[in-house]
Amino acid sequence: LVTPTAPTSSMSSVAGESYFQNFTEKHKKILNTLVRNNPGLLSGSFSLLVFNPHVLDFDNKRSYFYQRLHDDSSTNAASGAGANAARRPGTRPLGSALNLHVHRENVFEDSFRQFIGKSGEEIKRGRINVRFYQEEGVDAGGVSREWFQALARQMFNPDYALFKPSAAGRVTYQPNPQSFANPEHLQYFKFVGRIIGKAIVDQRVLDAYFTRSFYKHILGRKVDYRDMEAIDPSYYKSLEWILENDITDVFDETFSIEVDNFGQRRIIDLIPNGQEIAVTEENKADYVRLVTEQRLYRAIKDQIRAFLEGFHDLIPKDLIQIFNEQELELLISGMPDIDVDDWRNNTEYHGGYSSSSAPVQWFWRAVRSFDQEERAKLLQFVTGTSKVPLEGFAHLQGNQGVQKFQIHKAFGSTTRLPTAHTCFNQLDLPVYDNFETLKSNLLLAISECSTGFGFV
Repeated sequence: LVTPTAPTSSMSSVAGESYFQNFTEKHKKILNTLVRNNPGLLSGSFSLLVFNPHVLDFDNKRSYFYQRLHDDSSTNAASGAGANAARRPGTRPLGSALNLHVHRENVFEDSFRQFIGKSGEEIKRGRINVRFYQEEGVDAGGVSREWFQALARQMFNPDYALFKPSAAGRVTYQPNPQSFANPEHLQYFKFVGRIIGKAIVDQRVLDAYFTRSFYKHILGRKVDYRDMEAIDPSYYKSLEWILENDITDVFDETFSIEVDNFGQRRIIDLIPNGQEIAVTEENKADYVRLVTEQRLYRAIKDQIRAFLEGFHDLIPKDLIQIFNEQELELLISGMPDIDVDDWRNNTEYHGGYSSSSAPVQWFWRAVRSFDQEERAKLLQFVTGTSKVPLEGFAHLQGNQGVQKFQIHKAFGSTTRLPTAHTCFNQLDLPVYDNFETLKSNLLLAISECSTGFGFV
């Protein structure tokens, strides 16, 4: 008799996990149908699917999320009024009114001041009741909806210096590393985190779109150099060139970076004594990783921390992590209403493609066959956001202003997945041999490549 050793046990565990992942991937469609018809399965016999969340469709994740969110609220409020004791599982607990009296022209500042004295639990469970000064009307839902939308606009007001628009279309936003110009900037970021969290709790859709890297921070995931494209396209190209080329004798940099704060320039070491350590062919990957981390995290870590403090007052950290970056945007900003005809009529073709090319015809056939969520994820994949301009696709924004959706012919192997460049609203589409291959690869790209870049 041979006694199993720890490594053997570990190998068995890995094999079991691999089998579970393969099984759930293979039967993804039927599993989602079963969960959709009986959401309670995720809290029972199908609970393991929560640990493999990329198998679950967004609508099933969202149902599970709200069931858990409101059940947790009920548990926290168990010592409260008896009305909650008889509440159905997964429904929102009743809370006391959260009365807000604000001036319409100063809604952000007034709301900020009135939230300061509230606990996270009060805000989470409270029923928002808004009154604008010198205006008649009872808030039956419409006024508070208007209040949320006003806050969504004002949080990006440059006068507060909290966020700055990204290069990718200037419709997504990133925390401003120079927000310290506002003495109360960290308290404001905590307030914004609470507002985003409250909108999610109350299922209010906000016209607020953030960069992919900021969604990653909310989800506790690491950023990588590809996230730089939305922030600084030229710098991203430089990092990409460094990784793809031999830099011996052509790259003269050290493990440091120069920053400019209102005209005052200073050097920041990426590692101890970084100014004394040269970037070489051997260590260039570390340099790219560290400089990306500096630009996308360290420079705004205090702002991120303050935002998350407010956000986690209302939304549990482990629960929000069942979503990916694309789905988090849809949770906050809602599912867009996409007019496929308008989209197609405002698309440009390059590299040898035309509207009559077979892969292009198959592409639009695939888009028409997609459900609402899949169309939204495709738009996110190519443009960096699911937001559709009010004026339609003719006014889609790129980093240089109006930039229509583009489909470029991707030369090379037809086993490659489609790739995208979000600053240019550009999809690089390989010349696939048939409709089925194009559709399956397109779905794989938009489902698996949540950063907006396909894999070879």
